[in-house]
Parts: sequence; structure tokens; C-alpha cells
Amino acid sequence: MPEIWAGVDIGTTHHHAVVINAEGKRLLSRRVQNDETELLALIGDVLERSRDVLWAVDLNHGGAALLISHRQPVAYLTGLAVHRASATYRGEGKTDAKDAFVIADQARVRRDLGLLRPGDEIAVDLRTLTTRRLDVVFDRTRQINRLRAQLLEIFPALERSLELTNHGPVVLLTGFQTPAAIRRAGVNRIETWLKNRKVRGAAALAKTVVEAAQAQHTALPGEKMAAAMVVRLAKGVMDLDEEIAELDALIEARFREHPHAKVIRSLPVYLSAMVSLRCCPASKAYYDRKRNEGKGHKQALLALARRRLNVLWAMIRDGECFHASPPVTGAA
Repeated sequence: MPEIWAGVDIGTTHHHAVVINAEGKRLLSRRVQNDETELLALIGDVLERSRDVLWAVDLNHGGAALLISHRQPVAYLTGLAVHRASATYRGEGKTDAKDAFVIADQARVRRDLGLLRPGDEIAVDLRTLTTRRLDVVFDRTRQINRLRAQLLEIFPALERSLELTNHGPVVLLTGFQTPAAIRRAGVNRIETWLKNRKVRGAAALAKTVVEAAQAQHTALPGEKMAAAMVVRLAKGVMDLDEEIAELDALIEARFREHPHAKVIRSLPVYLSAMVSLRCCPASKAYYDRKRNEGKGHKQALLALARRRLNVLWAMIRDGECFHASPPVTGAA
């Protein structure tokens, strides 16, 4: 058991640190800049009090990275856990100093906190890549929504008929945007144009857009400029699709270099717990058991997802690949 506990309320530019002893008495309370010089000075001052110290933080990446990287034992409490615990402490309202004390005291009294390790190069790279991918996916969704809104102003029948989350309709909009242009081109020419751009289902898509064009013969105000904007937005979606594909390739390649990659990939959770209901008898049996206990579909599915994460953690801990059934051991 440590001799002292150092709780740090993590911020973007500044942190607040509180150090307590086994009785919960404050030994130090300090606001420090998220700067290596100040953090090293803080670590040095804490170690002067005792080298048997457990640090605790409420964030395990981002602003906490510099502190975690200095090879001190660091426990992690989620921000939600700190918020809930804080309500049970008397004294001032929410302040950085109070939160830092709560973090330190929770680390002192709880025995279920795991220790953080400085991120290895591959894990940090994967976090960078997946964070960027999530940003790009959000950008793509916003771009598609803007594309729909723009198309709705000049050609609502086409907006209704196209599934713009798919590649083919987006490609089509880079060449054809107005009812008159689509009618002039006709089904055969549009089909050929799509096939030259390797769009699957070109014949069906060409037929769909021509039918939409036959339903609207009125040219709405601002059609020419709006059509040019549709082209710009559609090309933007295609650029984002290309970046997502590039990021997927980078994530896959980098992940394969991770020492736990083989173990993680052996558990069939690629398409989440929901798909495992169809392909994994053990998962289906666990889900059915939860439903029989009175849980709804969503609750049972979340319980299954948590269970599969527990299995994955045990696999990583033991360095064992997934087995659909427990491996057979030798006779006693």
C-alpha cells in the first residue's frame, strides 16, 4: 500500500495536484502548468515527501500524456466516477482543488483501480489514426447533409431517389445535377458514363435518375449556381471517402504490427456484439439468458458487449487466442 497519494485534476493548459497521506490529510495543493519543467518540479517535490507514492488522474490521454510519460505509477479514475464521488464530499463546490483531492482520496480508499502505462508507439499511432478517421467520418456526414439540402432546392425528386451514403449516386452528381441535363443525356448515355467510372449497378441507377427527371420539368430559381455547388459538394464527399480508405489501410497495417494483434483478431468481434448473435453460439446463448432474466434487447446486447470485452482483456492478459470452446487440458 502506498504511503501517500497524489491526485491530479487534468486540464488543457494547467493541472491541479493534491497530495494526501494515509489519514487523508492534505500535504500539498498546487496548480501547475502543463509544462515539462513544472511537472518535473511537482514530481520532485512529491517524491521528497515519499518515494512510495501512487499518482491518480481523471484523464488517460491528451493533456495527461506528459505527466503519465514520466514513469510514475499512475491510477486512472473516469471523469464520471470523480463527479459521482465528489457529491459525497463536504466543503466547497466544484473546484479544481476539490476534484484533485477527490481523485487522490478515491485512489487511497479504492482497490479496483488499474494502473496506466505510458503509451507504446503503436498504440499512440493507432489512437492518432482512429481519432482522425472519426473526424473525417463526421465531416463526411455533414458534407452529405449539405449536399442533400442543396439538391433539395433545385431537384427534390432526385434528392428523394438517391442514397447519398453510397458511392455511385455521389459520383453521378459530379456529372449530372438538373432534370433537363439528365433528360437530354438519357438512360443509355448515363449508364455508359457511370460504367466508365466503375460504378456498380450503373443501369439501375441511370434508370432511377431519368425517372426522377421525368417527374420535374420546372427549372427552379438559382439552378445553375446550385448545380455547380452540388458538383463541389459531391467531389468533397468523394475526397473524404478516399481519405477514409487511406486511413483504414494505415490503421490495418499499423495494428498488425502490435504484439497483441494476433490475439485480438482471433476474437470474432469485427462487426460488434450484434453480429455475434448470428455467428457465435456462445454469444447467442449469453444474450438469450439475459433476455430470459427480463432484460430488453438493448440491455442484453450491452451486457454481451461488456462480456466480450472482458473476454478480450483476459485474452490479452494471458496471451491466448480465442477458442470457441475452452481448450481441452490433459487428464488429471
